[in-house]
Amino acid sequence: MRRPPRPSPLPFLLLPLLALALTACGGSSAADVGGRTDGKGPVTLNVGDQKGGSEAVLRAAGELDGLTYKIKWSTFTSGPPLLESVNAGAVDVGGVGNTPPVFAAAAKSKIKIVAATHGSAAADAILVREDSPLKRTADLRGRSIAVAQGSSAHYQLVASLAKAGLSPKDVRLSLLQPADALAAFSRGKVDAWAVWDPYTSQALRKAAARTLTTGQGVVNGLSFQVAAPGALANGKKAAAVKDYVERLRRAQDWVHEHSEDWAKVWAKDTGLPYDVALDAVRRSAGTRVPVAVDDAAVAAEQKIVDTFARLGLIPRAYRFGDFVDRGFNGSLPPSTTAPRTYGKAS
Repeated sequence: MRRPPRPSPLPFLLLPLLALALTACGGSSAADVGGRTDGKGPVTLNVGDQKGGSEAVLRAAGELDGLTYKIKWSTFTSGPPLLESVNAGAVDVGGVGNTPPVFAAAAKSKIKIVAATHGSAAADAILVREDSPLKRTADLRGRSIAVAQGSSAHYQLVASLAKAGLSPKDVRLSLLQPADALAAFSRGKVDAWAVWDPYTSQALRKAAARTLTTGQGVVNGLSFQVAAPGALANGKKAAAVKDYVERLRRAQDWVHEHSEDWAKVWAKDTGLPYDVALDAVRRSAGTRVPVAVDDAAVAAEQKIVDTFARLGLIPRAYRFGDFVDRGFNGSLPPSTTAPRTYGKAS
């Protein structure tokens, strides 16, 4: 008997996802978070962020208290446009996934990676609808897949296809940002969707999706804070960057220890349902461990560089290590340190 069609989840889903994906790119607001002055006023650190990102978690963890500098936040839809502003010198530092820096550096952008976290890749997923006939990655041959170009999901898709003996030429790629990809996925316009959290958790909860495969054992699970070289050459700004990334590291510890509290804040800030936010915290966000930007991290990113160069997805191969500043590592553990877990919930 043919199963009756499910009601479309699209209207319910688009509101919070659009809040995440359509935040005005490059829009900024000054956040005077206090601090001392030295007669000339405190230095202002221009920070690139995404909705429900660094500002929200720092505030929730109490890490915006007692700053000796000001922060001016600029909100972006995703990593690539954020790094464009870093390159232009409009943003001093900002957080992105493992793949946007590869594309930015290939374009000879002026960027330096200064900090990293290592988390679970369980949320880096290729999703299909619950009633899809696709059962394994090899079944994607000839199928259409939505993915955001230059995103962490882009490399996860390429690597997962390669593991199954396929290449991007064996599938039909629809290069779509998450809000458009959700619409295409929900309406059956694409067969699969390569995406990351919180979109993964939202689709699994609310869009009748299931996981075909994840990035576990396939991608490196790294995320980065990327700074503008000009900011690092300014003594006061470099000191502010150092303090900022240290606060982010403490906030990351707080997230893991207070997953439910952070999920409530994240849900309120982004419009995500609480259950989706909690899923995303325990699947990915809360698993991240602050780690050093070391040889292993550089080698893991170099693998992405070489893969994309071989496929012609970036214009050239290059030395990823040339875009790294290891001066902020301190006594952090190696980048291969295992992510945190929540037991069966992670």
